[in-house]
Amino acid sequence: MKVAVVLETVTCERGEEIISALDGRGFEILNAGMKKKDDKPELTYINTGLLGAILLNLGVADFVIGGCGTGQGFFNSILQYPNVFCGHILTPLDAWLFARINAGNCISLALTQGYGWASEINLKYIFDKLFLEKFGLGYPESRFEIQAVSRKRLSSISEKTHHPFYEIIENIDHEVLNPVLKFPGVLEMLDIENKDFKIQKAFKKRLSELQ
Repeated sequence: MKVAVVLETVTCERGEEIISALDGRGFEILNAGMKKKDDKPELTYINTGLLGAILLNLGVADFVIGGCGTGQGFFNSILQYPNVFCGHILTPLDAWLFARINAGNCISLALTQGYGWASEINLKYIFDKLFLEKFGLGYPESRFEIQAVSRKRLSSISEKTHHPFYEIIENIDHEVLNPVLKFPGVLEMLDIENKDFKIQKAFKKRLSELQ
């Protein structure tokens, strides 16, 4: 599984702790967001929400881990896009229930508020529980079928209530998209030339407009 870590300017220095907590699980890790505070261009949670959604919708990542000070900003940002099912995760129990019931493809972490002594251990325990079992096993197990139906309905709602992703790229504000496209390593990671024609066309048009 390809797991992308996507962090913004306030919490980017937590990246090493997140990647360390993911170590040994057999994942391919993509550190796609900011790594240190002097990285340019600076990314806010608005930018990383879009970046995380791009990675998921283009199939670059199977799962995205992001966050911000409280986790709420990134959570709300990335949920504006199609095919993203994100959980706001504070504890290992949150992670376990999210994996079993919601079986999503993204989590948002609080990386400043309440982030103190032994928080790096909490991160490890969160990932232990998040990736403990196959996603979507249900809880309680007697509700497995109804929870699976709910996930399918939510996916159908997402398709109906969002524009196609290439249209989003065509129309989204420059202030949101440009920092993402300019961020070091992103374009190479996206591998636009090998994506669907409509996606290629949308990205190429926006790239031609970059200032």
